[in-house]
Amino acid sequence: MITGELKNKVDKIWEIFWTGGLANPLDVIEQLTYLMFVRDLDQIDQTRQRESLMLSIPHKSVFQGKEQLKWSIFIHKSAEDMYKIMQAEVFPFIKQLNGNSGTYAKYMADAIFKVPTPQLLERLVTELDELYTQIDKMPDKQDARGDLYEYMLSKLAQAGTNGQFRTPRHIIRMMVELMDLQPGDTICDPACGTSGFLVAAGQYLKEKYLEDIFYNKEQKTHYDSTMFTGYDMDRTMLRIGAMNMMTHGIANPNIAYKDSLSEQNTDSGKYTKILANPPFKGSLNYEGVSTDLLKVAKTKKTELLFLILFLL
Repeated sequence: MITGELKNKVDKIWEIFWTGGLANPLDVIEQLTYLMFVRDLDQIDQTRQRESLMLSIPHKSVFQGKEQLKWSIFIHKSAEDMYKIMQAEVFPFIKQLNGNSGTYAKYMADAIFKVPTPQLLERLVTELDELYTQIDKMPDKQDARGDLYEYMLSKLAQAGTNGQFRTPRHIIRMMVELMDLQPGDTICDPACGTSGFLVAAGQYLKEKYLEDIFYNKEQKTHYDSTMFTGYDMDRTMLRIGAMNMMTHGIANPNIAYKDSLSEQNTDSGKYTKILANPPFKGSLNYEGVSTDLLKVAKTKKTELLFLILFLL
């Protein structure tokens, strides 16, 4: 977990949001996620540009003809100009990326930019840039990025009513270890929320099977793209969950919008391991539940329906 100066930096950023008028912790983490994505998009593009020059292969920038939308360029504008660029150009741009830049970009279509003033945006951009500069100097910067995002998410649990989005980290870790995950597994969380279970599964596999996965091209591709699947019905959670996984080094996780208890879920027998905390949100109407589940037990209780789903 992050400590000391980095933790203080994150706390300061949250305080800037609160004093600037955004008091809902879910809004805060969502807006921070957007800003992180915009910055990451620029950094990834720069890295690919350098690699293409070294390898003498062509590279088409996602910013081609729109270089003014790069984080590294617009942050040097005045607060008013930066705000106009973010609101009128950058945000519409990332909402139109679709699948061109990984899983997270798929869930931008209905995103809303809520930073209320140019001055607030300027402060946030400055603090976030300083935070990343510190992380980039660390030898284990990928782990630090993951821990940073986990610390941000932990603030949801501290906020009372938003605590349902977070299963305690030590409980998740215990469940992951009990599952004895293997490099060839395909793992699903059908109610993934912020993807805490999938992230913990990825960390466990990295610790236990580092060489088997990361020194094997086929296994690494499986780890990045097909090993982890998460479903949720909250698009905010999908955005946050996808970002959580990517900050933990899982390049293109399959995080998708789906009602896991409905007929649209046809994934029976597809996964080798299920890791989840089933939602205990009460009862559903029979009409919205898959008939395959109701054949096992005619119940409206979501926790029982999810248990049946896990077993099918």
